[in-house]
Amino acid sequence: MRLPVALTIAGSDSGGGAGIQADLKTFAVLGVHGTSAITAITAQNTIGVTEILELPTGLVREQIDVVVEDLGVQAAKTGMLSSAAIIAAVADAIERHAIANLVVDPVMVAKGGAKLLRDDAVATLRERLIPLAAVLTPNLPEAGVLLGRPVASLEERRQAARALVALGARAAVVKGGHAGDDVTDVFFDGSHLVELEAERIATTNTHGSGCVFSAAIAAEMARGASPLEAVREAKRFITGAIANALEIGHGNGPVNPVFDPSTGR
Repeated sequence: MRLPVALTIAGSDSGGGAGIQADLKTFAVLGVHGTSAITAITAQNTIGVTEILELPTGLVREQIDVVVEDLGVQAAKTGMLSSAAIIAAVADAIERHAIANLVVDPVMVAKGGAKLLRDDAVATLRERLIPLAAVLTPNLPEAGVLLGRPVASLEERRQAARALVALGARAAVVKGGHAGDDVTDVFFDGSHLVELEAERIATTNTHGSGCVFSAAIAAEMARGASPLEAVREAKRFITGAIANALEIGHGNGPVNPVFDPSTGR
C-alpha cells in the first residue's frame, strides 16, 4: 500500500496536544504517512511551557534531507521554528528540495502565553519562509505581527489576507478564532477571496488547534487537493476536532484530531 507522504517541521510538545504530536495524529487520520523534523523540544502540558531546547540547525536540516531523499514528500508544513537560524535552515532545505506544497503556520505564542518565536526571527520568517508558502495560516495576533498593524474585524482580515499574499505567499488564510463571536476565516490566493464560516464552539480546550488545522491542509494537499479545497476540508476537520476536544489536564485541553468523522465524535 502506497500512501502520500507529508512532513511536519515543528517543535515537540511533551503534553501531546500540539506540535509534531498533533501533526502526526492528523496526518494518520487523514490518510497520509507522517514524517517529522523536530526543531525544538518543549517541556509542556495543558497549563504552559516551562522549558525550550532548540535543536542545532544542522540536525534540523539533516532530518529534512534524509526524509525527502528516501521517502519523498508530497507536502510539508512548518510550526514552531523558534529562531532566525532555524528558519533560514528550513527555508534553504525547502528550496533545495523544491517542496512546492508548503503550509506555513507562523507559530509565535503558545496557548499558555509562552513565546515560541524570538522577536528577532520575525523578519527572517517574513523574508525567507513566507515567499515559499503555498498556504500561510496566521491567527489574528500573528497576522498583526507579520503586517505591523492590528487585525481583528472581518474587513481587516480581508485586507490582511491580500497583504500577506503580497508578501509572497501563494495563498493565505487569516483565521478568525481570536475574534469575538465572528470566527470567519478569510482565504485569498491572489484571485479569489473566500470567507469560510463556522459556528463558535463554547470551549477553552483549543490547545493545538492551529497545528491540527495547518497539518490537515498539508495532508489534503499531499493527497492532491488544491489550496482552497484543502483549506475547506481542514476547516471542517478542525471544527470537528474542537467540538470533540479532550477534557484532560488542568489548563487548556487539546483538540482531538482522532475523532471519528463519520460519527462526529
